[in-house]
Amino acid sequence: MVEPLKNHILRFVTPPSNELSLFLRALEYQDVNNKEYLLKEGQYCKHVYFIIKGCFRSYFLNSKGVEKVINFGIEDWWYTNFDSFINQTPSEFSIQAAEDSLILKISKEKLDCILKDSLSLNQYFRIIHEKVRIADQRRIQFMYKLSGEELYTVFCKYNPDFVQRVPQYMLASYLGFTPEFLSKIRARKKPRTLF
Repeated sequence: MVEPLKNHILRFVTPPSNELSLFLRALEYQDVNNKEYLLKEGQYCKHVYFIIKGCFRSYFLNSKGVEKVINFGIEDWWYTNFDSFINQTPSEFSIQAAEDSLILKISKEKLDCILKDSLSLNQYFRIIHEKVRIADQRRIQFMYKLSGEELYTVFCKYNPDFVQRVPQYMLASYLGFTPEFLSKIRARKKPRTLF
């Protein structure tokens, strides 16, 4: 079950086999049902998760009780609440499965212990965190720079899997739209038939 993660690591770094084995043995496997929570708002995030199969979303409720999706995660992604995990503070949002999923997880204590002794795995996680930060910055830039329709077009171009897998109301929330506005955009983008 650790093979997808091992392959992912080896795409970026080549750790000594003993360090990689120690890391992979420290992971726990978990089946997660659709709509099951890995983390609820107010809880402390104790793990970082590698998604083998499935889809997750992070969200919070605004002052009107409306869900606001912060992020999604799919296969071959690391996923967690970094603020709560690193700083050991109560989570400001929830992490919930958007479909039946399989994950590997590791606690902060185990991860810190392994990273203390492994330059290669430190490098791997630095690369992953850089990619996450770049993606977050691009999303913020796109949300301020592009029209709603342009934002949806760019999202579809770079994330075609999400459009098919994620319910429309979640996608709308993530993009900062109402579901009705997203429906209008999607209707305009559908090819018209002659008959």
